[in-house]
Amino acid sequence: MNIHEYQAKEILKQYGVAVPAGIPAFSVEEAVSAAEELKAKGATLFVLKAQIHAGGRGKGRTVKSGAKGVMLCKTVEEVKQGAEALLGDTLVTIQTGEAGKQVQRLYVTDGVDIAHEFYLGITLDRAKGQNVIMVSTEGGVEIEKVAEETPELIVKEWVEPGQKLYPSQARRLAFALGLTGDAFKKGVKFILSLYEAFEATDASIFEINPLVLTPDNDVIALDAKINFDSNALFRHKDLMELRDLTEEDPAEVEAGKFNLNYIKLDGNVGCMVNGAGLAMATMDIIKLAGGDPANFLDVGGTANVETVKNGFKIILEDPNVKVILINIFGGIVRCDRVANGVLEAVKDPEIAAKVANVPIIVRLQGTNAEEAKEIIDNSDLNVVSAVLLKEAAAEVTKALA
Repeated sequence: MNIHEYQAKEILKQYGVAVPAGIPAFSVEEAVSAAEELKAKGATLFVLKAQIHAGGRGKGRTVKSGAKGVMLCKTVEEVKQGAEALLGDTLVTIQTGEAGKQVQRLYVTDGVDIAHEFYLGITLDRAKGQNVIMVSTEGGVEIEKVAEETPELIVKEWVEPGQKLYPSQARRLAFALGLTGDAFKKGVKFILSLYEAFEATDASIFEINPLVLTPDNDVIALDAKINFDSNALFRHKDLMELRDLTEEDPAEVEAGKFNLNYIKLDGNVGCMVNGAGLAMATMDIIKLAGGDPANFLDVGGTANVETVKNGFKIILEDPNVKVILINIFGGIVRCDRVANGVLEAVKDPEIAAKVANVPIIVRLQGTNAEEAKEIIDNSDLNVVSAVLLKEAAAEVTKALA
């Protein structure tokens, strides 16, 4: 689960991580009020930031006004003008794609003098099965670009599961950033506090880019991106309240209500499967057949009538879907029950109208697979059965022709 920058910084402050003073705003009036409040506390410069779930805001532009997603404002009046330009407009960045995201929230922060910019990130290194902390002197730049062009500029420390980050590790990281004296001490404290927050919140990603050193030797998180492990959110009801559904794909939100794992893609073949591994294999088959997956949809172990119905409804919300491939392995669930569930779902008036011109290919393997094929073959509906993945791929090719 992603959250906004202003929410991330509130969490970081709770763990003693240094961040600039800032106030969220949901209207032009609130943005002006925030700037006036910061000015009363000594701020002489303001940074106005669009709050969307995407990176690259500083280089992004809004569609109508052409405003930048991050603006440096010298006066409260400039904050007002910037807020008027951003709110309600669509911000397009390198991560949003051409569709962009509508700006509904702003963040007004105190302008910080910058002596140097760094990068700091924490995530899980799946190859090692350990959390890894990465730092680089190349802050403010996409870390992927640094990793590709100058990987020697990224220094890493790994933490054993169940272990804490040791001060010696934090010191090595601070040293790698070239920090000295008072800045070194503050850098060590910053890294230790950040890792504590990462562990305590069951996060999957913490990214501070840029991490900045000020002329006064303060070490501050100028920007912050946090992603939480959705599987652990049941332990953090307070964090669940930070979820912004307007930033998520409506179909993915709807799928979550039915405990379906759905991710929208850009293709033309809808997929309905049970199991993530089988889903990946099905997507490969679709590509080999000359199509492109329109989604990743895992219905889990209980492919019953209601599950299949809900799956159909979500898949068919995508106008790009030209054919649907259902690929179910009947282990716990019997294939004949799945077949009857598919047919009953297709007969549903709401679904029937939408699938009239959308071929449905069903491959069922496992318990009672032969009976399931007979059920599909003997129906008078627009549903085609397949036994082998090769056959399913051929039917996809035929349907797309």
